[in-house]
Amino acid sequence: MTSTAPSLARIKSFTFSGIEATPVTVEVQISTGLPSFIIVGMATRAIAESRERVRAALSAMGLALPPKRILVNLTPADLPKDGAHFDLPIAIGLLVAMGIIPSETISSFAALGEITLDGSINPVRGILCAALASATHNLGLICPASQSQEARWGHPDLPIIAAPSLRVLSAHLRNEQLLPAIPAPLPQPPHYGPDFKDIKGMQQARRVMEIAAAGRHSLLMSGPPGSGKSMLASRLPSILPDLTAEEILQSSQIHSISGLLPPGQLINRPPYRAPHHNTTLPALVGGGPKAQPGEVSLAHNGVLFLDEFPEFPRSCIEGLRQPVEAGEVTISRAAHHTHYPARFQLIAAMNPCRCGYVHDVERSCNKAPRCSQDYAARISGPMMDRMDLCVHIHSLSPLAISRAPEGESSAEIRPRVQKAYDKQIQRQGICNSQMTPENFFFEQDALTLAEQAALRLKLSHRGITRMFRVARTIADLEGSETVHKQHAAEALSYRML
Repeated sequence: MTSTAPSLARIKSFTFSGIEATPVTVEVQISTGLPSFIIVGMATRAIAESRERVRAALSAMGLALPPKRILVNLTPADLPKDGAHFDLPIAIGLLVAMGIIPSETISSFAALGEITLDGSINPVRGILCAALASATHNLGLICPASQSQEARWGHPDLPIIAAPSLRVLSAHLRNEQLLPAIPAPLPQPPHYGPDFKDIKGMQQARRVMEIAAAGRHSLLMSGPPGSGKSMLASRLPSILPDLTAEEILQSSQIHSISGLLPPGQLINRPPYRAPHHNTTLPALVGGGPKAQPGEVSLAHNGVLFLDEFPEFPRSCIEGLRQPVEAGEVTISRAAHHTHYPARFQLIAAMNPCRCGYVHDVERSCNKAPRCSQDYAARISGPMMDRMDLCVHIHSLSPLAISRAPEGESSAEIRPRVQKAYDKQIQRQGICNSQMTPENFFFEQDALTLAEQAALRLKLSHRGITRMFRVARTIADLEGSETVHKQHAAEALSYRML
């Protein structure tokens, strides 16, 4: 008897750990034996179900799997793999092993895509991350047609095949009907969001928001309901400095891996995230069965606004302590650790008490002022210590609001913020909220005032450092190379809530 050698096909794909795409080789072997379709290599249930989707997609093309033993191996075998994006490389590998597609056409490509029962190729998460990894490993990328522009952002010279269906892809790879080249994506204009010109009066609050934006400082606002805390926070992104090219790519990768990247666009302005106070710890910090990024990572290089701060679960509030300091989140599992960047600007808002009117004699409850103390105690001392700025937002009367002149617009404030921010980057390479003491440059009388106030207010070492950072930002906004006494005094006034 003569034995028939098994046919073997190989194609690259990727699995994701955080925003990093790790290459995976998909091997497809068709050999003699009892008819079966086996997938090995630490594949999750979503990958194991690929065999039924691929079988149906091939049937829709008028093809049937050979009545032989089909083995799909995902290597390296000890690396956990998850995601329906392995459908496409498995299907391509089968078509190559069956002799329908020439093997040389896919030897220098990686593939990602989910296959439907009629053979269509659906969009998947992480195309931008995969495109960047493909360029690094000198590979082209086969992806869904609807994500061609996202893939093109990975590299201008990256070979991309973007097909709407398995049938069209097969025809292209057989040189029967070529797909069009993917054009360079058009840069989208920045979206700044709500404008500061909508805010009337509230000069102190506007001043604090400008300081927070210039130094990327954390901020806690306290004030009665309707005083404008949420309105101020929603307008903060409109005056933040522009993102660098590296920050744009990093923020876009996080949104891509989460499936939240707008079609064909990048995150070209600081993101703004405002989760509800019933958010769980995994949703806020990251985690869950698939170790997905949380709100702190989605807000990377942008703003995380937590309204009704004391109403968040205590575990969520305390879970912010490490990301605020470290700028990243590590999600630990028994088999692996996943890292996500989380360098965000924390903006929190709270009422002074549960009813919100502790300072209003006519409207406060009969438990005042004890209710205010109990409500504020929901936020721990270590978390309060991590707030660079603390300010009370006073409620304006209807008459004061109607007669107040229109304030500066975001377009007028943003150049001042950008100038102060650029000065920080030129001086120390990082913004003031992350700076170290050697760049403070205090005048002696300013330093003396700060030391005396720190002793009287019993500030911790962290509290003193954060006060110094705010003073440095105030000086930068005024164009001063040295921190003067008035800068230190203003910074101290924002730690006395």
